[in-house]
Amino acid sequence: MQKRSLAEILTGAAVLVIAALFLFYAVTGSGRALTTGGITLTARFDRIDGLGQGADIRIAGVKVGQVVAQRIDPASFLAVLTLNVDATLRLPTDTSAEIQSEGLLGGRYVALVPGGSERFLQNGGEITITQSAISLESLLGRFIFSVTEMNQQRSGDQPEGAAPAPRQP
Repeated sequence: MQKRSLAEILTGAAVLVIAALFLFYAVTGSGRALTTGGITLTARFDRIDGLGQGADIRIAGVKVGQVVAQRIDPASFLAVLTLNVDATLRLPTDTSAEIQSEGLLGGRYVALVPGGSERFLQNGGEITITQSAISLESLLGRFIFSVTEMNQQRSGDQPEGAAPAPRQP
């Protein structure tokens, strides 16, 4: 009985060690760091659909940071993102931030587009030029509405039951 209990304890310990190794691998392999180095910037958006804490920040497709916090500004009702960006980058003050999608079903990330200013954003600075997330559902709804409206206008041009006019060659 004693050996069986010892075997169960060792097996449980081995499972916990393997689980810890998988967790460590998952965190380090995902590109998400547990520490926050770099400079902290803020940006305000109308909407951040699907963008969560830990999302990538990219310049020209290369990850340069991550979103560390998000909140609502109670005065303007805008979404305020706190961004942690690589400190070695010198981002001009006219840098813009856009929320983009990785693909049709993929997640979202913040794309930074550096401007041409000779002054640079400092730690605690704010990116003032932003473009919010584009909602795929909203675009599809508008498209369906415009097609339906266009079809109704076409059918309203002819009396009901009338045959369409023959086409001239």
